[in-house]
Amino acid sequence: MNKKISFLFLLISILLLLSTSPVFAQANEAVGLNIYFFWGDGCPHCAEEEPFLETLEEKYPSVTVVDYEVWYNEENQKILSEFGKTLDFDPSGVPVTIIGDQVWIGFSEEYKAEMENTIQNLLQNPDGFDVGEQVSSHSQHMVTLPILGEIDLEKQSLIISTAIIGFVDGFNPCSLWVLSVLLALTIHSGSRRKTLIVGLTFLIVTAIVYGLFITGVFTLLSYVGYLKWIQIVVAVIAIVFGIVNLKDYFWYKEGLSFTISEKKKPGLYKNMRSTVVTPRSIVGLIGSSAALAVGVSFIEFSCTAGFPVIWSNLVSANQISVVSYLLLLGLYMLIYLLDELVVFGVAVFTMQASHVEEKHGRVLKLVSGVIMLILGIVMVINPAWMNDLRTSLLVFFIALIITILIFVVHKKILPKFGITIGNESQQKQRKKKQRR
Repeated sequence: MNKKISFLFLLISILLLLSTSPVFAQANEAVGLNIYFFWGDGCPHCAEEEPFLETLEEKYPSVTVVDYEVWYNEENQKILSEFGKTLDFDPSGVPVTIIGDQVWIGFSEEYKAEMENTIQNLLQNPDGFDVGEQVSSHSQHMVTLPILGEIDLEKQSLIISTAIIGFVDGFNPCSLWVLSVLLALTIHSGSRRKTLIVGLTFLIVTAIVYGLFITGVFTLLSYVGYLKWIQIVVAVIAIVFGIVNLKDYFWYKEGLSFTISEKKKPGLYKNMRSTVVTPRSIVGLIGSSAALAVGVSFIEFSCTAGFPVIWSNLVSANQISVVSYLLLLGLYMLIYLLDELVVFGVAVFTMQASHVEEKHGRVLKLVSGVIMLILGIVMVINPAWMNDLRTSLLVFFIALIITILIFVVHKKILPKFGITIGNESQQKQRKKKQRR
């Protein structure tokens, strides 16, 4: 389980390193008004235009010619293509001259007057449109990956954040514990069909209830999320959940704890046994499993509310369409269910159920606690960091590093000096005494 989480974050860090620097460094260095001049080596019309552009630079000190040779330079060809996409023209020949949002393909006496008039108008309006800045900004978020090709990193930040948050949220000790116990009881009946029906119904219904809960949080934040104090409340919720989960890593279930209360477990056991043991028809089995799933979902909300609030706040801040929201929610729920689907699939195939132990719960609390705490701090400092893929990946990467450091220091380094923090050893001793 820990290896899965580490592997995901390793992939994220590799993607982060693949992010390239802007190819428009030359354009960024230019100041004032830029003339973007694309030419080919050996092109007569390009050679004719070049002296004219030099006179414009001399006549207007704030004007800078930024030139790109495109016949023999593939990188410059890509830049020209980006300009073509931005201004909606076909860069089929050279020279291509761009001033503001005006484009000239070829060169003539008539073009000279048009270019100079455009320069004068833009100089009188310093805040005028410079397409080079827009293209440069876009290019900073472009990266070429094997198989996938060219990816716009800026547009992927929500998708990546959704995938990571959904993945970590899925490793919830509460839901995994309930599922493992339910499967163990069902498998004990010896019926693979019953195990399939109960497990599948339970997963589908809990997913629906959880999806509705997330949608309710998202709807609320969509209406009031623009208020500054709401953003602060969300950040505080994230930080509180993070601190409590971190506390649970060291002092499991002591004091405030977002886990299933020990008082509620006997009732859960009773309801699960009733669902599995009582003879029922297929329809009755589905109905009782669904009812159990709804009841369990409400009990689990205290364990799972942190990440949905954080994710809903992140998505609502981007003011996306209903269709985009539904697609993101679908992605979130699919990834959220991955680990439970694996546990369920293995149980149906092998007719054996694995149990989520306390040591697993502690590690899951550590991972989720650090991520919640980091995200809460980011929402306080600068929420816009999560709108850019590079910075959002960096946030999750930092969370991974901190998680690993805490685990290594707590498990490997401090014990060498005879230092123990938390109640893990005491709880192990209690369990040994209970077994005796």
